[in-house]
Amino acid sequence: MTFSLTVNGRTHALDLPREASLMHVLRNDLALNGPKYGCGLGQCGACTVLVDGIAARSCVIPASQMEGRDIVTLEGLGTLDDPHPVQQAFIDAQAAQCGYCLNGMIMATVALLSHTPQPNEVQVRQALSHNLCRCGTHVEIVTAVLRASALMSPA
Repeated sequence: MTFSLTVNGRTHALDLPREASLMHVLRNDLALNGPKYGCGLGQCGACTVLVDGIAARSCVIPASQMEGRDIVTLEGLGTLDDPHPVQQAFIDAQAAQCGYCLNGMIMATVALLSHTPQPNEVQVRQALSHNLCRCGTHVEIVTAVLRASALMSPA
């Protein structure tokens, strides 16, 4: 099946099986390794991307259904020299151990802050409750989200 995907502002023409997951296309065909393969069932959040600004689990979404949608991966947020404020907040708060969950946590945070710019701790915990972290950096992650909110708020 031939279709096109708009990922991180660039359009890509692809010829792939209809059932190819968005995560596999992003990682294997577009060399975007932000989304991680975790559970493969859409439950852990490691594969989270933004689809039209909404956090979505790319491992369970057929890529062929994403034509005409705006997809953003971790690589589309910022760069090493100019990280997105959420990425910078996670760096500042040292909100990682193994780092496997970070893609999902960061993408879910970007989605949260886009519609709730100044969340409280309860809202942060609720928004991230479906993203799993096995290393136990939850406290640092919540701190990072609240820091990102402050960094992104108008002065």
